Amino acid sequence: MNHPLRDAILNGLYDPRYPGHELLGPKILKNDRDNKIWLTLRQELLTCQTFTWAVAFVTLDMLVPFKLVMADLAVKNISGTLITGDYLAFNNPKVFYELKKIPNLQVRIANKAGFHAKGYLFQHDTYQTLIIGSANFTRAALLSNYEWALKISSKGNASLTQQISAQLKDLAEDSLPLSSAWLAKYEADWRPIQESNSWSQGSLKKIIPNQMQAAALQELNGLVAKGEKRGLVVSATGTGKTYLGAFAVQNFHPRKFLYVVHREQIAKKALASFYRVLAGDRANYGLLTGNKHQLERQYIFATVQTLSQPDILAQLAREEFDYILIDEAHRAAAKSYQKVLAYFRPQFCLGMTATPERMDDQDVYKIFDYNLAYEIRLRDALEEKMLVPFHYVGVQDYEEDGIRIEETSKLRYLLAEKRVDYVLQELDYYGYCGDLPRGLVFCSRQEEARELAKIFTQKKHPAVALTNQDNELKRNTAISELEAGKIEYLITVDLFNEGIDIPSLNQIVMLRNTQSSIVFVQQLGRGLRKFPGKNYVTVIDFIGNYKNNYLIPLALNQDASRDQDRARRETTLPTFIGLSTINFNTIASEKILRSLEKVKLDSLKELRKSYQELKEKLGRPPLLFDFAQYGSTSPSVFADNHSLNNYGIFLIKMGENLALSEYENQVLTFLTKELLNGKRVHELLLLQRLLKSSRLSQTEFELALKKQGAYVNSAVLTAVEDILSLRFFDIKQGKTSKKAQYGGQALVEKVNLLDYQLTSTLTQALKSNSSFQILFQDVIKTGLSLSKNYNQREQFTLYQQYDRKDVCRLLNWPKDVSAPMYGYRVGQNETPIFITYQKDALKKRSALYQNTLEDGRSLRWYTRTPRHLSSNEVQSLLNTPQMKIHLFVKKSDAIGKRFFYLGPAMIQKDSVREELLGPKKKAAVGMNLLLKQPLTVSMYQLLFNEEV
Repeated sequence: MNHPLRDAILNGLYDPRYPGHELLGPKILKNDRDNKIWLTLRQELLTCQTFTWAVAFVTLDMLVPFKLVMADLAVKNISGTLITGDYLAFNNPKVFYELKKIPNLQVRIANKAGFHAKGYLFQHDTYQTLIIGSANFTRAALLSNYEWALKISSKGNASLTQQISAQLKDLAEDSLPLSSAWLAKYEADWRPIQESNSWSQGSLKKIIPNQMQAAALQELNGLVAKGEKRGLVVSATGTGKTYLGAFAVQNFHPRKFLYVVHREQIAKKALASFYRVLAGDRANYGLLTGNKHQLERQYIFATVQTLSQPDILAQLAREEFDYILIDEAHRAAAKSYQKVLAYFRPQFCLGMTATPERMDDQDVYKIFDYNLAYEIRLRDALEEKMLVPFHYVGVQDYEEDGIRIEETSKLRYLLAEKRVDYVLQELDYYGYCGDLPRGLVFCSRQEEARELAKIFTQKKHPAVALTNQDNELKRNTAISELEAGKIEYLITVDLFNEGIDIPSLNQIVMLRNTQSSIVFVQQLGRGLRKFPGKNYVTVIDFIGNYKNNYLIPLALNQDASRDQDRARRETTLPTFIGLSTINFNTIASEKILRSLEKVKLDSLKELRKSYQELKEKLGRPPLLFDFAQYGSTSPSVFADNHSLNNYGIFLIKMGENLALSEYENQVLTFLTKELLNGKRVHELLLLQRLLKSSRLSQTEFELALKKQGAYVNSAVLTAVEDILSLRFFDIKQGKTSKKAQYGGQALVEKVNLLDYQLTSTLTQALKSNSSFQILFQDVIKTGLSLSKNYNQREQFTLYQQYDRKDVCRLLNWPKDVSAPMYGYRVGQNETPIFITYQKDALKKRSALYQNTLEDGRSLRWYTRTPRHLSSNEVQSLLNTPQMKIHLFVKKSDAIGKRFFYLGPAMIQKDSVREELLGPKKKAAVGMNLLLKQPLTVSMYQLLFNEEV
């Protein structure tokens, strides 16, 4: 009889020969790059029937993602209890106010003296799970701190369970429900714990470069030393871009300096920041704006509108300034900026921007001579703690009473009272950091902004609408009122995408369709500046039925890969950037996944756009390796594109001047389609070494593989020869074979059975066509780079994705038999099994098999029909000594042809039986496959959670 809980406990506490279980087995939880204690807590919440937590300390910054999960649980009528307290007055009173907003959470206040417990108990259908250790319910403890927590499951009648239940019962009896009276008294008596805060507004402490600014300055100094005249720095909003510019000017020591921007407000703030760094006589700093023309000053801060006027330029010599800084440099293609840049002849001109990518096809990089000195992107800045973390929640927009928010929704639906009430309810539920909301709301239309501001105000949430029709005085007044707490929200369309600095913002609200990843990041960045007492910003995104929903996870994760599988994972699972969290509720996630299914991220149109962007950045046609190096489109996306055989074809489509013979095209297609993915390094390494020397002995090749950390045996060496000779592909498919499609000739041959060398045909092609040689080398270099994503010591890497053809190659089989393989193929000593977990019942033959995750660790699997226990195939599978079963699983056919490798599996012998399947009662043999390597929480959620 199979007892997964018993086996899991015995595996963890007694003998590892018992089958383990990721969800049930004892486990030490910790925080690192791949694991977060919060992920386990979240998984337990999503699958439990109820829960009881006893946690001394709770912080506001962890409540936003918790509330999102609790909202999903409320839909399923699942509730829980949190016992906390007032020990050391750690818990901010606002924590209790926020906890009271969660309708399916009972909060109790412990009366135990010195209450300092940290335990999380979850009640499941037939067992309980306890997590106990050092981790309080704080963001630092659950996401980043070095913490230990023991997770253990047990039956309800077990001794441990009874002990815990008794403790919790005693604790609950000696506690009180959280009441308004208790909270009022606690708030009156509470005094905040004094925290050291090295950053404070208006501080006169000397400003010095941070680590990333110092690196940028070093690159800028290098450009100046080389005699370059222009350079560009990309620096995310809030990362100290203005100070970085001041440091650069300080290093240069200009005789006279000019700063150029498009708004007077920005120019004034920049002047103040530069003065803090450069110091000296305040009279040396001047403005060149509509009202002030202080042209004699050493450091001039100008608006481009004033500077570009002919009468102003006439008063300034072309060599007037040694150093010019163009802020918001993505605007530098405009006529006014071009006029300024064409007129002056500085020794150096620096451009600075947070978003160099333009939507008007202007080449910003070209303007600055393709000298990209340094990039500080949003993800880097968050991970380096240069910005305030954000907690993003994607929730569904209002849908009821015939209202369904989409691109063409009429204004009356957007402004419907029930929708506005719903929006305000969600804003209140997810909250903000601080005593008062200071929110920035982005909506779709100017009329909508004005009407929403009126309705918000009527509903006692004072708001002001700002559009590009409002003058600067009104904008400044509204911002001052928000900062002073006189209003709660500024409601706008796209006015605040850039250039406006409101550090105290603690809520960003998205009430519009995401049309552009660039704009999304600009708007998100408005709330990320540091401010005293601000520990995080809440970002609430109301996701309607928009076709562009797929852009949201890409923008949040700074994902430019155009990899559809990666985008699905970013939508399905919570992700993290430093201490920032990204979470979608169930319905919002489903909307994004539906949007993702309808778009081709790797369409030729999208790839062309990506190509042009990178070409602008580099000032030359990019190669595949450039895409990998600059974090742009994943090179694998080019390989997977069915309309492109190889990157050379793509370059020709892009209008680049190169010619390839039919043979050269075929060779590049082979390299691209079969080796570029880097899933096995062996073939790539051999080709790389043979490009450097005409011959390579087998011994030298084996040493090179070992040095690379790759496994070596006779089977893989034979397989490498089969691949590079194209024998592996000598399987007829339709009118021709893959071997013929790949040129029909070997790339590598063996000499004297000992040495490898490139064939003469390939050698001649590489010598005679430099374009072919460059592209050949590029694929190999890129493939070797991608190979680092895989464990080359093994045939397969746990939780990486493989298709059937990959598996045939990596199992060292002599031929590609992936086409007729379907669900499995029993080999001599290795058997790959491919399972599609979710079936569209009644639609496909495979639905008959009803593969199920029986108990969280074993998959019920069936052979094809008709098969019997006596069938040779079944007997070979069951009785071959040391038969190794490799298990590959994907959630549905909709996600493509690749499966996640879940590791080796064992057949549970007592589960094997012959069964009659389907309406025609055909015989098949069913069995449970037990994973040798327990699933991680993330992989379990990705593949097997019904909610996602």
